Amino acid sequence: MTMKKLATVAVASTLTMSFAAEAMATEWNVSLWGKRRAFTEHVEKLAELVSEKTGGEFTLNISYGGLSKNTENLDGISIGAFEMAQFCAGYHADKNPSITVLELPFLGVDSLEAEIAASMAVYNHPAAQADLGRWNATLLMPSPLPQYNIVGVGDAPRTLADYKGLAVRATGGIGEAMAAVGAVPTSMSASEVRQAMDSGVVKAVSFAPHAHMSFGTVENAAWWTTNLNPGTVNCPVVANTDALNDLSDEHREALMSSIDEALTHYVDYYNNETMAKWGPVLDEKGIERISYSDAELTAFREAVAGPAAKDWIEQSTARGLPGQDLYDLVTATIAAGS
Repeated sequence: MTMKKLATVAVASTLTMSFAAEAMATEWNVSLWGKRRAFTEHVEKLAELVSEKTGGEFTLNISYGGLSKNTENLDGISIGAFEMAQFCAGYHADKNPSITVLELPFLGVDSLEAEIAASMAVYNHPAAQADLGRWNATLLMPSPLPQYNIVGVGDAPRTLADYKGLAVRATGGIGEAMAAVGAVPTSMSASEVRQAMDSGVVKAVSFAPHAHMSFGTVENAAWWTTNLNPGTVNCPVVANTDALNDLSDEHREALMSSIDEALTHYVDYYNNETMAKWGPVLDEKGIERISYSDAELTAFREAVAGPAAKDWIEQSTARGLPGQDLYDLVTATIAAGS
């Protein structure tokens, strides 16, 4: 073989290898919102782990609001506008009714680990998988959040009776709980809350601590409830099912095997970083801590929890979902971990 032919073969071989390597590379777009914070640390960790395990062949390109509005992320997943996204069930309860069981008030969740266990139990239930399957979405992992509490301006509600007429940003089951004590719950996305609070559209906001800090509700707040604990929201991370099925076995394994480690990182970050900052922020800004008596909280739970669960079960059953089974699954999972 002449030198010219050898050179031609070498070039062709190099190009073939280059094209093959390029063909093996996989990039997914991931739609989040706001900015990097405790709420997104598991997705950030997932991206890091997947890249490490595949030698950079599989990358998750995370976008904070550049791909979609947070309330439209499930729609974007359904049409394949991006391959992965995070959303909250309460944004569109009618689109994901099965997982709204996790947003019922006063379920008794007392840790992020318990929230993960309950969420994954529901996510692995065939009814939830079929429900999200209508949107071409596969549930991957939750974004576990502690119990919500309320930051507000103006006069602090020192008893539960003081909530009557108070405009509160609260979604899902937390909104139902607020309505039960006479408050006026308003649903809006997290990114709209600060403006609504500053303009007086709402006087109080129900969030987990990280969100109160990330979205600025503590900047002008006068009070914070320490122990109302009406519930939390459920915000899954999902993948477009077609994109997930199209992954190579190696890349799929890299993704799915990284979920537990990503969640462990999230819990460590939330407990050790976020919560360590929360108390000092309240002190720095002179925000008064409001606590309620055991008697008031017991009465609150008894008035809200049972009726909310009963209504959810009836409505879900009417939709064709196994409402009682899903509710029993959640309560049994929580009880087993306590």
